[in-house]
Amino acid sequence: MIARALTLVLLGGCVAVPPAIERGSTAAAPLAPRPAPAPVPRPAPPPVEREAMRFAFSGPMIQGGVVSGTAPAGTVTLTLDGKPVPVASDGRFLIGFDRDAGPSAQLVATRDDGETLEQRLTVAPRAWRIERLPTLARVSQPSAEFRRRRAPELARIVAARAEDTGADGWRQTFEWPTTGRISGLFGSQRIYRGEPGAYHSGVDVARPTGTPVKAPADGVVILAADSPFTLEGNLLMLDHGMGLNSAFLHLSRIDVADGQRVRRGQTIGAVGATGRATGPHLHWGMKWRDARIDPLLIAGPMPKG
Repeated sequence: MIARALTLVLLGGCVAVPPAIERGSTAAAPLAPRPAPAPVPRPAPPPVEREAMRFAFSGPMIQGGVVSGTAPAGTVTLTLDGKPVPVASDGRFLIGFDRDAGPSAQLVATRDDGETLEQRLTVAPRAWRIERLPTLARVSQPSAEFRRRRAPELARIVAARAEDTGADGWRQTFEWPTTGRISGLFGSQRIYRGEPGAYHSGVDVARPTGTPVKAPADGVVILAADSPFTLEGNLLMLDHGMGLNSAFLHLSRIDVADGQRVRRGQTIGAVGATGRATGPHLHWGMKWRDARIDPLLIAGPMPKG
């Protein structure tokens, strides 16, 4: 009996009582709630992805300038001051600033996920060459005969500029259509007795009649005049795509036809003095949509020699 009791005491001493169970109770104490896990911060997008969410630009943001850009990735619509701007499949686009453009413009891209990205553009002003002629009256008003002939000419020019040929010349580096002495600058203007005349809408290059004129970039002929216009004379116009076009005035001849595709450096006509011209020269004018553009900013300085 003594041995059995001793065995029970020893066995009982080996039984540990759980601290969570109080004497006289059979229920376990409730467990303390676990703390909520800390939120995991989202990693910043890699540099390449951040760059894809921005605009990229190449070209002078200046009055009379043209800028080539790349839209943010996923852009489905693009506007400049509320007007739509086409975007190529690779995201590239083209915008231009008129000779009298204001100091700023707003570019807005809408992505395929609905996000809107805005970019405020600063347009630098230019100092134009202004010639004041206080003793000389402005040219008299055009005659009724001139207005009668001029109306259909202007209609043809407007219709030509409205054509979208899908040309890709706007992607290229532009070259001078002919080289020589620059005799007229874009944007220059005369003031007659305090009354401003129309500013010069292109660049004039003085060359002898018959000097070849070449395409400054790839394009499609959108107007090849079959007879001289009253002011422009033999007029040739090329569409370079994305709303950018060139006009070549006063030609002595035109070597291409409406709808023809031309390549940069291809001869398209020859210098002349047709229309309203005081001597043989090439007037090269450019437009991006309704904005008049300075060809000198696109082609760069005139090559020497």
